[in-house]
Amino acid sequence: MLTETILEDDRWQEAGLDALAEAAARATLAHLNHDPAGYEIAVLACDDARIAVLNADFRGKPQPTNVLSWPEEDLAPEEAGADPEEPPQGGEEDPHHLGDIAIAWETCTREAAEQGKPFAAHVSHLLVHGVLHLLGFDHIRDKDATLMEACERAILGKLGIPDPYGSDQGRPGPQRTE
Repeated sequence: MLTETILEDDRWQEAGLDALAEAAARATLAHLNHDPAGYEIAVLACDDARIAVLNADFRGKPQPTNVLSWPEEDLAPEEAGADPEEPPQGGEEDPHHLGDIAIAWETCTREAAEQGKPFAAHVSHLLVHGVLHLLGFDHIRDKDATLMEACERAILGKLGIPDPYGSDQGRPGPQRTE
């Protein structure tokens, strides 16, 4: 398995987070031509209270958010809009740890409802978003955001999930996360 899910909130198990995380991570790595067998990612399935503490501790923002990512190494490019560095490739016996992701139940549930999107599709988008962060993608600079969002659209399209940033369904896409 590429992903290891740590359940702190049982509602995630009922929602099938294990399968969603594995599919999102595999699709993201495959899209970027990385062999999923050589990597591992830890996913913390928590609630808003826990992610608010993590957000305060690591980002100085004491409020809940939908997803947080902690890359094992900084792969971000120096030039805006450039591709990130390649992550080290591990093997099946000794996979390279890309980093950790935390995802919050209440925020994800609320956002999916507000945006009129299926919960699983919204969570899959956030997981793809989180894995891209582990791989050095970001959205602070405009050119980087354009690249990251294009990757998200392509990966989600391969998973059969509509463009989360488009308004093709009469609703605006989500604001940039993190």
